[in-house]
Amino acid sequence: MNSLIITIGATIGAVLSNTLIAYGFSRIQWPGRNKVFYVCVATIFLPYPVVLVALFDIFSKLPSFGIQGGHSWINTFLPLIVPAFFGNPFYIFLMRQFMMGIPKELSDAARVDGASELQTFWHVILPLTKPAVTVIGILAAVAAWNEFLLPLLYLQENTKYPLAIGLAFFTSEHDVAYNLLMAASTLIVLPIVVVFILAQRFFIEGITVGGVKG
Repeated sequence: MNSLIITIGATIGAVLSNTLIAYGFSRIQWPGRNKVFYVCVATIFLPYPVVLVALFDIFSKLPSFGIQGGHSWINTFLPLIVPAFFGNPFYIFLMRQFMMGIPKELSDAARVDGASELQTFWHVILPLTKPAVTVIGILAAVAAWNEFLLPLLYLQENTKYPLAIGLAFFTSEHDVAYNLLMAASTLIVLPIVVVFILAQRFFIEGITVGGVKG
């Protein structure tokens, strides 16, 4: 259940935030747009350990308003879910490249018909980006499902640990029973395999089209 909560929350955040940010970088003209995009993409090369201590300090000072009985974001799911709502440079790049392959005449036609920018995004552009959205959803879900370091860092109770940490503790607290270990590993991997099989067509289309066009 912990893994499901973290994965669903992080996936929803990744899909909502990255699509909106990529729309602003690809379909709306504003001063300095390309320069800001280059800075955003450049953050991919920033090693996560560089900001790890700073983020932990920030999350420890943010009030949780009693969520999961905590006084700060530490020992709650918030540090694992909320950052996904602020975009990921790789997902933004992928979605922007896909959106730039969509003819601009579609957006112009929607504006001529009186649609606002948000209506153009929601009713015209977003339905056409289903393959790229699926790719981002799968990548974000797999990353959240398999995440080990961040839950180990921010969570402090065994009852809140996700499956990845639970499996590690299973191998360290008991003698290695390989039959049980393989069974647990299979159950952890199975949901990701099922999701990929169901969305395989959109995943491949989103990767190939997003990488060629734009």
